[in-house]
Amino acid sequence: MLLATVSIDLRAATAADAPFLFALYASTRESELAAWGWAPAQRDAFLRMQWVAQSHDWAARHPHADHQLVCLQGQPVGRLLVAKDAAAWRVVDIALLPAHQGSGVGTRLLTQVRDEAGKAGVPLRLRVLRTNPARRLYERLGFEVDAEPPEEAAAPYVALTWNPAPHQD
Repeated sequence: MLLATVSIDLRAATAADAPFLFALYASTRESELAAWGWAPAQRDAFLRMQWVAQSHDWAARHPHADHQLVCLQGQPVGRLLVAKDAAAWRVVDIALLPAHQGSGVGTRLLTQVRDEAGKAGVPLRLRVLRTNPARRLYERLGFEVDAEPPEEAAAPYVALTWNPAPHQD
């Protein structure tokens, strides 16, 4: 199946999607938690606590963000959370199930959001764990590392921004 011919659909996330969203979140932490050697019940309780805290934090900080499920052939495979305001747009989260990472889905999603931000004439921002392999994708799509104060150089996350081309009059 060629990804270029597969339709990637976005639909608004609802409360009914909570089980999928939790499973997606858990999948993003799988390798990290495997090294801790916790029992499954302990790992599940920790992941649920972290997921709820993250969800509440994002809802409080980005109450009007577009929260969408990424679907391939009608099945959810990820999520895209984008906060838009007049000065800048922020990709709060983009996450795909492991089976769909590296397949081109993320590239297509970010290219679409980047192009929409460009049409709106606003920068597109995101933060990524410095060691996350997706950082290469972001940089390939034209995102650049924001200037960092020295005290943030050792922080685990790095801020990246894509700026639209200046308008030619």
